[in-house]
Amino acid sequence: MSENTKTEERVSPYSDEELEYFRAIIQKKLKESEDELNVLQRTLRESMENASDESAYSFHMADAGTDAQEREKTYVLLNRTRKFIKYLDDAMKRIDNKTYGVCKVTGKKIAKGRLEAVPHTQLSIDAKLKRR
Repeated sequence: MSENTKTEERVSPYSDEELEYFRAIIQKKLKESEDELNVLQRTLRESMENASDESAYSFHMADAGTDAQEREKTYVLLNRTRKFIKYLDDAMKRIDNKTYGVCKVTGKKIAKGRLEAVPHTQLSIDAKLKRR
């Protein structure tokens, strides 16, 4: 096999039991994030419906600007939450294929405390600090 076609498969430094521990953390965060996403989607939908229901006579331009700004903030939060859910889904895939907990820069084990705090991370503290 040539050097170019050879794929390096990293194996998680964590046991199956530890991976299940991290899976539970990620599942909890996924549930919370999906609930938050649903609330944000509902808020945005209601805001858009209310904006179209207002008559020009009872609606001041400053109020319209404030409402538009609130919708924009909600939209930003919605996109951020979607991105976070994707990161969590990707972390679940790494657990499934047993590559979870390996720094993608250094190839070394990511500390358990870091994974507990940021379970979707792919970087060790050292790699993260060097990127700044």
